[in-house]
Amino acid sequence: MRSLERHRDVGAYALGVLDEADAFRFEDHLMECPRCAAHVTEFGPTTRQLMLYRRATPRVVHPMAQPGPRLLDRLLGEVSARHRARRRRLWYAVAASVVFAVAGSGIAMTMEGGKEPVRITATDERSGVWAQVTTEDEAWGSEVQLKVKDGAGPRACRLIAIGHDGSEQTVTNWNVPHHDARENTMHGSSAMHADQIARYELRTVDGEHLVTLESR
Repeated sequence: MRSLERHRDVGAYALGVLDEADAFRFEDHLMECPRCAAHVTEFGPTTRQLMLYRRATPRVVHPMAQPGPRLLDRLLGEVSARHRARRRRLWYAVAASVVFAVAGSGIAMTMEGGKEPVRITATDERSGVWAQVTTEDEAWGSEVQLKVKDGAGPRACRLIAIGHDGSEQTVTNWNVPHHDARENTMHGSSAMHADQIARYELRTVDGEHLVTLESR
């Protein structure tokens, strides 16, 4: 595979449609190409929308079938519901801040419009890698934010979500800069909900284990 073709494969890799051999070669390319690593992360929103479409489509429907009005209504309804939930959380936070301002520090209360995000932090003594994962449930699965400090680059890495049933899903990919231990933040997603995830693992694309974050 020529260099230009590898650059062009970033979309196919991010969407998981490359075959195993091409995906393996592209992951080697990711270790040396920060631009492609950034593009893989940028494909996150598109991947999530396709995942939502897949979960909303019965298995008997051909994958290339055109979505009908009912599916479109359902997708729009879920998007609207997410926006309403976020607005509720914002108003609850504002109301809580007003109560605290009026009543002072003698009142302790929590107001939340949905499930609390799940946050896990861990440091691996062997690799020295520190990581923090914040997972927020959505209708189609979960949004994931990853923060990493890893001074052993350059290397290409991935975050893997491991379910209680042993299934694995790649949440996000990134490139560790050369000997840069500053905190880096990435975003990704999983089709699993937070309560279905047993743990997260950070690995290099070569399979080297860096750190494990156990769900509570």
